[in-house]
This record gives sequence, C-alpha cells and structure tokens, in this order.
Amino acid sequence: MESKKLYILLFSIHGLIRGESPELGVDADTGGQVKYVLELAKTLGEQSEVGRVDLFTRRIESKSVAPEYGKAMEELSDKVRIVRIRCGSKKYIRKELLWPHLEEFIDNTIRYIKSQDQIPDLFHGHYADAGYVAMELAHAFDAPFIFTGHSMGRNKKAKLLGDGLSEKRINSHYKMSTRITHEEKIITEADLIVTSTQQEIDKQYGLYDNCKDRNFAVVPPGIDLEVFYPYYDLQIDSELLNEEVKQTRLTILNELNRFWAKPEKPFILALCRPDHRKNITGLIKAYGVDKDLQAIANLAIFAGIRSNIRKMEENEQQVLTDMLLHMDKYDLYGKLAIPKKHDFATEVPELYRLCAETRGVFVNPALIEPFGITLIEASACGLPIVATGEGGPRDIVENCSNGILVDVGDPDALASALRTLLVDKDAWETCSNNAINGVRKHYSWHAHCKKYLSQIRELFPGIMAEEEEAPVIATGTGGKPSFGKRLTTVHRLLITDVDNTLVGDDESMRELFRLIESHQDELAWGLVTGRSLELTLEAMTEYDMPVPDILVCSVGTEIYYGPDMRKDKGWHNQLEFQWKPETIKEALSSLDFLVFQEAEGQRHYKISYYLEDKDNRLQQVRERLAEYRLRCNVIYSHGQFLDILPVRASKGRAVEYLRYKYEFSPRYILVAGDSDSDEDMISGKTRAVVVANYSEEMEKLRGKNNIYFSSESYAAGIVDGLYQYGFLQK
Repeated sequence: MESKKLYILLFSIHGLIRGESPELGVDADTGGQVKYVLELAKTLGEQSEVGRVDLFTRRIESKSVAPEYGKAMEELSDKVRIVRIRCGSKKYIRKELLWPHLEEFIDNTIRYIKSQDQIPDLFHGHYADAGYVAMELAHAFDAPFIFTGHSMGRNKKAKLLGDGLSEKRINSHYKMSTRITHEEKIITEADLIVTSTQQEIDKQYGLYDNCKDRNFAVVPPGIDLEVFYPYYDLQIDSELLNEEVKQTRLTILNELNRFWAKPEKPFILALCRPDHRKNITGLIKAYGVDKDLQAIANLAIFAGIRSNIRKMEENEQQVLTDMLLHMDKYDLYGKLAIPKKHDFATEVPELYRLCAETRGVFVNPALIEPFGITLIEASACGLPIVATGEGGPRDIVENCSNGILVDVGDPDALASALRTLLVDKDAWETCSNNAINGVRKHYSWHAHCKKYLSQIRELFPGIMAEEEEAPVIATGTGGKPSFGKRLTTVHRLLITDVDNTLVGDDESMRELFRLIESHQDELAWGLVTGRSLELTLEAMTEYDMPVPDILVCSVGTEIYYGPDMRKDKGWHNQLEFQWKPETIKEALSSLDFLVFQEAEGQRHYKISYYLEDKDNRLQQVRERLAEYRLRCNVIYSHGQFLDILPVRASKGRAVEYLRYKYEFSPRYILVAGDSDSDEDMISGKTRAVVVANYSEEMEKLRGKNNIYFSSESYAAGIVDGLYQYGFLQK
C-alpha cells in the first residue's frame, strides 16, 4: 500500500529569497537562513514521502530589489515552489518592521490555499515572524505546527545589552518586546521545535518561561556536497576545472590581489554579514596586534555586499566603518582585504577552495554562533576552522574534529589558534581531512530530511496514513473539520442575523438547522449580530443552536470561528485604522441626551449608547464627530441603539472581508436580515433575503438587484431564500 504523500508549507517571511543566485549578505535579512530554507525545501522535494513543498515568503515589487522578488511564484523543481504573498506595501520592509503586516500575510495565504487543490499537512515557520504566521495557520487548519527559530530574541537582547545598547533602543529598532512575547507563545504552541544544536535548546530556548517539557529535535542542517567539494578534487578531476571555474577563480584572485602586497602567502578567511554580533573588529584586532601572524598569512574578510556604506542600515554602517578604522589603526594596508561584493552561488565555494590550496584557515569570529553553516561549507572544501566554543561550533568540532575552539573575545587566544593551524602542517592536514570526512557523514541535507521526516512520522502518524485508509481529518465538535479546512473547501456560505431573523419561530428555525446539517459538505453558515460574544453564546444556549462555522458579533467588529471561538486577528488588524475610542468618548461627552449602554454592550471596537432620535439628535452626533475630525461608522437601529464603530467596521464590511479572505464568489454567499442594522450587509455584493417580518425602514431596498423579499417570516424566510437562490434544491 502506498502512503499518503505530504504537502508541506515552509515560511520565511522577509522576502529576499530566490532560487537562482540567492543574494546572501546584502543585509541582516539575507544570512544563512536563506540558504537553509532553500536547501531544506529542495531536498524535501526529493524525498519519496513528500508530494509537494511550498516555501512562502513576502512579495516585494520595488525597483530597489531584484525583479525576481516580485514574482508571485517561482518553480524550484516539479515538486517545490517559492510562493510570494503580498502584505504591507510593495517596498522592501526589514523583518523587525513586519509585525503589523503579518495578519494580512495570513489572510492572503488562506486565500492562496483556497485556490489550490490540496490542504497542507503541516506548517513550518522559520524565525519568529514566520513562526507566528505558521502557528496561526496551523490553528486554522488543525494541522501540526513546526518551528525553527534560527536565533531567539532573549539571547539577542542579552547580547545587545552587553554591547551597550539601551533597552529603549533595542525595542525601538528590533521590536524586541513584540518578538519575545510572540516567541513565548510559539514555544508553547509548537508541536515540534527543530534546532541545529543542543546548545540552542540549553542556552537560547532555555531563557524562555515556556520552554520546559517542550518537544525539541536536534536535526543539524546540511550542505550541497556537489557544490562544496574538497579543494584537491580540482587537481584530480580535470573536468571540474572548466572555463567557468577558471574565470571565477581569476575574478576572486584579482579582487584579493588588489589589497595584498604579498599574495603568495596563505590567507585567513572570514565570511559573514556586517553585524556587530559577528565580532569582525575583534578578528581585525587579533590579527593587528600579532606581528608574527601578519608575517605568516594575509587576512580576507568578506562582510556582506555593499556599494555605498552611507546607504546601508545604521548597524551595518557602523560595523563597516569600524572595520576601516581598525584597518587604519593597525596599519594593515597590503595585508587585509575587504572586498565589496561576492557571488554566493559561484564564488564562495571557490573562495573556500582557494584558501585551502594556500593552506589557509577559515575563522568565524562571532562571540555566539547558533549553528555556523559557513563552518560546514568551509570544512567540506577542506579548510580547518577556528571558532567560538559557544553554540553550534562545539557540536561541529565534536562531530568532525576539524579545528580549534577558542574564546574569540580574547585577541591573544584567537591569534594563537590561527597561528597553530597555519604553522603546524600535520595539524592542518589532520583537521582538513577530518573536516571533509566529517561533513559527509554528519551534515548532508538528505540526512537532515530523513531525520526530519522520521520525527514527523513518529509525532503525526495520521498525516502519513495509508491511502486506502479513511483520511485523518482534524475535527471540532460535531465531526466538522477545522474552520480553515471547512471554509477553504466549501463553496457556499449562509450568514444570518439572529434577533427577529433566525429567532422568532422555533419550528422553522429547527427546520433550517436540519437543512444546514444535511448539507454541511457544501454549505457553511454563520451568525451576525449586534450582541457581544458572551450575549451571543447565551442566546445560542437559550435556543439550543448548533455551533456555527462563523460568528460575527458586536455589529460586525468581531469575527470568531468554530467550536473554540477562535478570534480573527486579521479583521481586528484592519479595524485599527484611524480608530480613536477615547477621543470619540471625549467628543460626545457633552451631549447629555446620550446614555452609555451597560458594560457588556461596550467593546474595544464598539462604543454604544442609548439614543432617542428627536430634535435632530442623531445629526448632532454626526456633526460633533466631524468637528473633531473623527472618521467613524455611526449605526442607529431599532429607534434606540447608537453604535460608534471604526470606519471600516460594519456587518456588511465583515461579510465582505470573509468573502475576500476565503474567496467565496458573491453569488454563493446568502445573507439574511430584517432591520436597518442589517442594511449595509443586505445591500452588499452578495445575494440577500429580507424576511417578511422586516422593519419598515427596509422597504427602501425593495426592487434592488440580488435582494429577495420573502413572503415567509423569521427562519422560514431564510429557508425560502436558500431555495430561491438555488443554494438548496427542492
């Protein structure tokens, strides 16, 4: 029997990801994580158990970035794609500023899933922002949620504080409080947390309140061994030394030789982003104070890609400026190379091999390194390494015996380790051979994916079930699938007002519920009401209503899903636009004819009063709000209820949001109401039915397209509308 093939969604939100010639080191968003998620996606696609992999990232349509980042989709193989989702503006936004736009990313991802022919089996987020997105989507579809942090906020915050940055500055620039709050929630909710090393679990996740008894799996990442092959292969296999490789090597050497007075010497290589956490100036100091080391070897530091330092991020500007100042301080002209650019896809592997051919050393000077993918790449090419003992390098050296771990914050210790490998030929040869063999054994992407899939198989056997078995579908009460699966697979939606529409005739209401239950495979349904969630639940209990798929409460300002009443945060995110509740209360405080409704009638996005509309009072309310330049939606209903809502809020706008988010065709949504509080919903783009017991103010809608005035009252009118529009067949 053939097993069900997995459909996996990976998330890495920042957007600077492309399959061909990925730009690594351009800024803080283009580090090793880009290579990690690309290689993971491609190699997962090669596994027999996997049917499809989509790597989701942000779509950026701006002249400031390459046009590839604006393509909606990029095929990496016949089973693997990069899917780019719009959120925020079309411009590039650094990852720390993406938090306000993630709900839009989630909503648009749900729309994408709705357009596909398959529901994902699991959601895997990389980094905190993508972790949040994957967590919310996994909740929506009752699917497994997997998280890989790559780096964690508490650890980063401690390091930044240690570097002298103020907490205010850290929160302002890195949005650290927001990140850490979300990380705590992500750790709690993740079904599986994948780390590269045990150190990540102990030293990074261990800083979080919710890390105890979580499900961690140490699964080291891999590298492409066909790209990062040993330096001596070029001497043995003449076909490898083709014209492209020759041209690449010549380009690198010409660039390095611009800086070096004695290019024949071995060289020390560092390759990292221009980030102060990478301790680049510490490496320059170690080299600069050791005259013997300078005599033995040159130094080459590839610190990202730059054209104009003044146009870079403040952190990167400072690091690059400090590098140049330290170069001048220690008079390293003719010995230190700081090239401005490099191509990761073609030049970096040759750079490692060129360094190995000179009997050089690769150094990662970062004080703390969560993993260190460049250490593995360099090792695969035959380069011995020097790195910190804090973090991933410890695991790498324990597995491969390929270098020396030191306190990289101690210039003398760092210089001594570099000298040892450069001078002791036997030590160099041993570390070089161990590096090549160790990487092949421990750090291939195929080995990573096999272990990754074995974890999934053990934890979630239902998503890898035999095809002949009944499909395993996560369900809520009543046997219905999760709200995400429901609303992305059904094609018709009924939304009905509660008071005087659904409620009023028990017999016809029971008949409606029976019809909804018998047609649940093709018809989802929801309630829309002015009541709060609490009062709506009380009404549902009183009238013994089944749990709807959707609840739209508080005059359209709140949306909830399914039996666990999961709040739609994307809708709330939209309502924040120009919403100033305290200013509204202040503006209306002098109108003594307004009486605040009881506490249960007040919500964050709904300010409610009692109002008897005489003496032009409603117009006075509108004029007062206009005087304060407040944009609001003013809804007056049943001759006594006044609701002040955000400008984007109403029952009708909530229905339109649901239509857009779940890609329902307007002709397949039927809304039902009875009073003027339902007017904007009834007169929207969808099909509509007005029940026969309607309020007289609804008469003005008679004759308009797609509005059916039923001759039946209450729920019987809703049933009549379902048949009238062909939602049900007699």
